[in-house]
Amino acid sequence: MENHTSHISAHTGPVAACDECGTASGDRQYVRIQDRHTCEHCLLDARKRLGGLEHDPYEMFVESLAEALDLRERETGLHSKRVASHTLLLATHHYKNAKDLKEVYWGSLLHDIGKIGVPDAILLKPGDLSDGEWQIMKEHPRNGQLILQKLPFLSMAASIVLCHEERFDGSGYPAGLKGEEIPLAARLFAVIDTLDAMTFDRPYRKALPFDTARKEIMRMAGTQFDPVAVDTFLREEAALREMTAMEFPAAR
Repeated sequence: MENHTSHISAHTGPVAACDECGTASGDRQYVRIQDRHTCEHCLLDARKRLGGLEHDPYEMFVESLAEALDLRERETGLHSKRVASHTLLLATHHYKNAKDLKEVYWGSLLHDIGKIGVPDAILLKPGDLSDGEWQIMKEHPRNGQLILQKLPFLSMAASIVLCHEERFDGSGYPAGLKGEEIPLAARLFAVIDTLDAMTFDRPYRKALPFDTARKEIMRMAGTQFDPVAVDTFLREEAALREMTAMEFPAAR
């Protein structure tokens, strides 16, 4: 695995073009890594290449679908692509088969596809969900698995979608799986999803510092998170910090 030790600084001036793809848009996030000014799309594509993924003919379609899901749920930027690319980074420490790595990426990318079936009144509700509403929400992993299981080449991806809300101590849903009953890829995803949720803006709060998220993830090792997954997260800490250093230049 490449050693990520580059200096990172957030973009602070007017919108400058990405040195990789040439785009200059206030709708994209940017970061400067050493002497390169890079947009979120190019950084995430570089993450995929580090994970050994080759271009797939369905890639743009599936990533566009994930972006549509993010827009519906009002997620920040490329949430699904971020968590997929970074789960892939962790997965390269545990999987060597290219097909497995591709399924880790697809499953992480489409983790919330089952929310297609959740009504807007529940999905976008600003306050706490009622017991009945929560039961509907908790079905989204099973619904997502039902969608993907129709595609035999995505069987592993479907298992990630089904298990992405499980917790290492058995307190998650939908099945209350515990420990190694949860697929390893889903355990890796759980750490990355929490990191992303904490370090990017949400409607109910501003992004928290990376070190705050790191401390919480380490605290929850053995309860919410698999200690092996947390250890792998720490091994890729420098690369993950690069992503959380990104900013929207239009907001400066």
